[in-house]
Amino acid sequence: MTLQARSITLNSPEDTAAMATRLGAELRPGDILLLEGEIGTGKTHFARSLIQSLMTVPEDVPSPTFTLVQAYDTPPGEIWHCDLYRLSALEEIEELGLSEAFDSAICLIEWPEKLGPLTPTSALTLHLKTDPNIMEKRQLTLSWSDPKWSRKLENTQ
Repeated sequence: MTLQARSITLNSPEDTAAMATRLGAELRPGDILLLEGEIGTGKTHFARSLIQSLMTVPEDVPSPTFTLVQAYDTPPGEIWHCDLYRLSALEEIEELGLSEAFDSAICLIEWPEKLGPLTPTSALTLHLKTDPNIMEKRQLTLSWSDPKWSRKLENTQ
């Protein structure tokens, strides 16, 4: 499979939320988003916006920094929002049941580099980077090799 990429400029937190909402509308169980970027680049804001857009009744979506995983029931399917920042071993990831969730839930993974060899090849990687001149502006780079993402991303423009 060939790696493909697309870059999008998000000029504000509202642009970020709108992109998350458009992408969320395309997601189904088995879809995995890997959210990369430094602390403060908007990974949790993106995930929170996406999750809330899929809820029948929007509720608070806390960062899973301390719980590691937050699960949500939504009409398209269960969503797992994971923050792997504090993990130090692959065994900890396996204990979370994440490998099973990859098949049965929509998974949003912050700090996906912690997955190492467990990283699913079918995932869509979203790399967020802050503009050094305008703090609210982000550069979002999407990359994927699974052909399903080309179809799903057509509807997010």
